[in-house]
Amino acid sequence: MKSSPISKLLQENKTLFIIIVVGLFLLELEIFALAAMKSGKQSVLQVLDNQGNVIHETSGNNLSDFHKANFEKVFGSLEKYTVRLNTREVPFPFRAWFVAAICIPIGAMMLFAFVVKAYLVIFHGDTVTYENSGPVNEPGVGNQLESTLNRISRMNIFNIGFLVFVGVVSYWIIPNMITYLGHVSIDLFIQYEWVFFVLLGIVVCVGLWIIYLRYLLAKKSIQSQTEIQKHRISLEYHAVGDQPLQLEGPSDTDPAIIEYKPEETEEPPPS
Repeated sequence: MKSSPISKLLQENKTLFIIIVVGLFLLELEIFALAAMKSGKQSVLQVLDNQGNVIHETSGNNLSDFHKANFEKVFGSLEKYTVRLNTREVPFPFRAWFVAAICIPIGAMMLFAFVVKAYLVIFHGDTVTYENSGPVNEPGVGNQLESTLNRISRMNIFNIGFLVFVGVVSYWIIPNMITYLGHVSIDLFIQYEWVFFVLLGIVVCVGLWIIYLRYLLAKKSIQSQTEIQKHRISLEYHAVGDQPLQLEGPSDTDPAIIEYKPEETEEPPPS
């Protein structure tokens, strides 16, 4: 049975693909571990002055000797200040983990492919050609998995990677942008609420004025239709029988259409 180009490529570079898969697995594991470390119970140690202002804070339950020495070098003895420990529960950053788990490997591979492509174009004039692997549905290619891999291999990986990268980044950016715009809008409304109330009043007044003008137009249209109906009914009432409407009333005697006068015969003179 004829093997597919994907199968040949996997068999010829088996070690390289194993290294890539193991590297991707370790990278994904590290990304997940970093995201898990950012979740759960998080403690922040704050140092406050006599006015209650936070002058120094650090993560953790206590202040290490190194940080304590640096703090006392700048602000003086730590005993003069109030130390407060804040602990809160941070949920697992799913969106950040999802975006990083997809974008970091794809970005690294796209960057590597771009460097290789640029090297070939600059130093070799892009003379590297690729074999045509034949039609997609070539008989004897292998099982369904190999046929699917062949179809995928014919696609432009740069376009696919770019679309995936843009989609995942949009999943991260758009919710953050909506949240940011919501906070900014609320702050603006609280700070300039009188401006929004004035604008709302103007919009309401314009809407009422438009409704009033439409009411007058509808009223005038109804009156016009009423006058037309009244005139039509009046004409039908004064009509005579089935005769068409006339400007003047009918005369008592109907004149002849053609005036006919009989000819007078001359009588012969008496003899």
